[in-house]
Amino acid sequence: MLLFAASLSVWAQSRPALPPPTAAGFWNAAGEFAGASKCAACHPQQAAKFVGNSMSRALEPVSNCKILAGNVHFTFRDAPYSYEIRRVGDNVLYRVTGAGETMEAPLLYAFGQGKAGQTYVFQVDGQFYESRVSYYAKLGGLDLTVGAMNASPSSLLVAAGRVMSGNEPRNCFGCHTTGARVGGTLQLAHFETGVQCESCHGPGAAHVAAATSGKALAGTIRPLKAMAPQESGEFCGACHRTWETVMLMGIKGINNARFPAYRLANSACFSLDDARISCTVCHDPHGALVEDDRYYDSKCAACHNKGNAALKKQLCPVGKERCTSCHMQRVEPAEAHHAFPDHWIRVVRSKSDYPN
Repeated sequence: MLLFAASLSVWAQSRPALPPPTAAGFWNAAGEFAGASKCAACHPQQAAKFVGNSMSRALEPVSNCKILAGNVHFTFRDAPYSYEIRRVGDNVLYRVTGAGETMEAPLLYAFGQGKAGQTYVFQVDGQFYESRVSYYAKLGGLDLTVGAMNASPSSLLVAAGRVMSGNEPRNCFGCHTTGARVGGTLQLAHFETGVQCESCHGPGAAHVAAATSGKALAGTIRPLKAMAPQESGEFCGACHRTWETVMLMGIKGINNARFPAYRLANSACFSLDDARISCTVCHDPHGALVEDDRYYDSKCAACHNKGNAALKKQLCPVGKERCTSCHMQRVEPAEAHHAFPDHWIRVVRSKSDYPN
């Protein structure tokens, strides 16, 4: 996210109108969206559970952001630049100062629900920027955004944030909202904040109409049950990074622990193409993420049990519970200030054992 002001001429930007949080009836290339509230009318249990899912809050306008509510005032310094985020009236202003210059602009969108961290987006001359500093829950404050420490800013604008060029805005909003990406185009006039029902199941207006009429039609909604592991990895990895994406981007070291679909695809058991190793077997896509290692023991035991002759030799001789605490070690990239379970399932030999 980028904010700009200079000591001799303070740059000011009027805040553009933000889209309504639950706009229904908007379109993308595959059909018309109905809106999550229409889905909830027939699927109340899934809708009620999904409120606790962090994906539902993957993006929100800054005006709705709890972390930036009230008399928020965050400061951070990365010499020679100083950063400040504070609420002024209806706006949350982002100010960067250094080398005798100052820039300031209102933050527009908060990416991430803040359980681990939250990064902000603002505009300069119609161009979106990602803020060079982010909020981290572990710190209760600001630090450099992941990746930002790898380069020294060449100007005040670069110190404020990284320009989101090319298709990046379309892709980022496309993964963090429902309906902002219309085919190959980004539109921010109407969308639902966060990942809602139709992000995964596809535009549902035709499905809702058919169900309401009592003449349900096949093919009006995307069914996601019984996906094979490869399909599941590709589907979830579209936003969480597939194996191919990470390879092409060349993301090495523990920073790629943030991409579970990539890490899981490297696991020996994943190559068996067994339905019991797909993403949704362990994680309820409608519910909140379960962080208790004991919850996953039954998932591991579904394959690794005495009755499974093929895997009998792989029964753990050390422990019988909290399997993932050892075999999916948590690693904390220094930049992220958050520990991620490493989805490369294996026997971990040491704390430094982190294969790429």
